Amino acid sequence: MKSIKTKLVKKEDVIADVLKIDSRIEQIFLEYGLHCIGCIASQVETIEVGAMAHGKTNKEIKEMINKINLLLS
Repeated sequence: MKSIKTKLVKKEDVIADVLKIDSRIEQIFLEYGLHCIGCIASQVETIEVGAMAHGKTNKEIKEMINKINLLLS
């Protein structure tokens, strides 16, 4: 697994990998209705796929990614 700590989080990143970066990211996912933390799919699903499965729009996905990257900056 490659480290994504030194780059911006992208919608193509796997949910489980992103959650390993910073425990505070979990709260952002929860705010957007992604209760992926314990889901087996989070090991292989990207943020985009998981968010779309929960009915999120491209705009909402972009907002969530921006919020995560702001948190990490």
